[in-house]
Amino acid sequence: RWTLVADLLNPQLSPTQFAAAWTEQLLERHGVVTRAAVAAEGIPGGFSGLYPVLAQLEETGRARRGYFVEGLGGAQFALPGAIGRLRAADGGDQSVVQVLAATDPANPYGATLEWPSVSMGRLARVAGASVVLVDGRLVAYVEGGGRALRRLDPSPDLDGKVAAALAGLARRTRRFVVATVDGEPVHRSGFAAVLGEHGFVPTARGMRWSPRAGG
Repeated sequence: RWTLVADLLNPQLSPTQFAAAWTEQLLERHGVVTRAAVAAEGIPGGFSGLYPVLAQLEETGRARRGYFVEGLGGAQFALPGAIGRLRAADGGDQSVVQVLAATDPANPYGATLEWPSVSMGRLARVAGASVVLVDGRLVAYVEGGGRALRRLDPSPDLDGKVAAALAGLARRTRRFVVATVDGEPVHRSGFAAVLGEHGFVPTARGMRWSPRAGG
């Protein structure tokens, strides 16, 4: 038996309902909603179209307005829980290392924040690419299942964190092979030794993480 449910679903939302639905989704997705975040989503009406809803949420105490993240502009709105998590992360003594898909809404680069400039090629939010963040700062960009690794700030301390993050990513990803580092073959890079310390072994195609070597 089939029943037409289009009328029940009520697909024709009013502009106010549309703005409210998008606003709630953005608050949950981004944590902190800014003008740049709304622009990156390509929402019809832009930030000005959602602002009345954000202001109403602030008036009712469901959201807060403030300057929560430096460099993101003055018009920032967030849920109370997101603000608490930001404060908790800011007070930690240990670095927080994250590996995210470049297209993940949790990755602020290319959306809320501009990509850092690089000497070769360009960075983009594309499928198959990953980013390594240390305390929210972009330190590495990985393309094509490890095929090309670009470090944004090569240093002994950060290199170890990047290699450990790549090892964690390789455990979850099949055929993860690091072929080039900063535009040169991985075998010629000093980063090869750091990868070796974190379970990567040489192969004909590059350096591949090995369960036996990585533990």
